[in-house]
Amino acid sequence: MAKVKTKVTLIGAALAKPGLDFVYEGNSCPECENCKVRKTCHNLQPGRRYRVATVRTNTRHDCPVHHEAVIAVDVVEAPVVALIGADMAIANTRICYEFSCPRNECRSYRLCRPDGIIEGEKYVVGEVLGNAPDVCERGRALKLVELRPV
Repeated sequence: MAKVKTKVTLIGAALAKPGLDFVYEGNSCPECENCKVRKTCHNLQPGRRYRVATVRTNTRHDCPVHHEAVIAVDVVEAPVVALIGADMAIANTRICYEFSCPRNECRSYRLCRPDGIIEGEKYVVGEVLGNAPDVCERGRALKLVELRPV
């Protein structure tokens, strides 16, 4: 198995716990513009899901956004559970994820348009978890899978 590549970033001390999953939203705080560590805080890809692998407790930086401080953590790109067409649900295959259903009132909407997936990006189907928890309102055959960024 390939070694998982980590990246060092800064997050709020209160959030810095191994195993925490989060979706990086990007730099939208005006308070960050003149910060000396902003490049390290904002070095992730917006819209992608990450998981804290380890916490580096040796350095803290004051932060006007996070009430305590920010500390360094090692993160990895986290897998995302999603629904895809059954014909594409083959372990270890690459797919280009497209949001194909606009029905936001559907019970499966959050699985068809999960947080942490960037439309048009390539993903590897990691594990096929099973059938969709609900019947697709559009009649599509769907499978629940774990997707990992390429």
